Amino acid sequence: MNRFFKYAGISILLVFLVYILFIYFVTFSEGYRAGELIKISKRGLIFKTWEGRLSQGVSEEQQFNFSVQKSDKEVLEKLKEFQGKRVKLTYIERFGTFFWLGDTKYYVKEVEILKKDSELMESQ
Repeated sequence: MNRFFKYAGISILLVFLVYILFIYFVTFSEGYRAGELIKISKRGLIFKTWEGRLSQGVSEEQQFNFSVQKSDKEVLEKLKEFQGKRVKLTYIERFGTFFWLGDTKYYVKEVEILKKDSELMESQ
């Protein structure tokens, strides 16, 4: 009987480990979104995560909420710099998320300002 509990505990631990690795490394989809970057903020009580919002239109339904991992420092700096401007985001969607990584399943990996806005910035 003691042997059974030992193998059951190891099996449960392995299933949990595989689940965590699957959620973290396997992406459900990849894509692009464009719109006006209206928010980037650091949120949370214990685990601080970076959360943002992209407006793709007038209504609340046309807003894209996303997270950024702390390790993506270059992306975070660009998001802070481009706030209020029209940007194009490259993101991945995971099957799930963990509370220490972010509130959403969408994680931004690249950000670039749209050509129209960058040309206006150069002429000023």
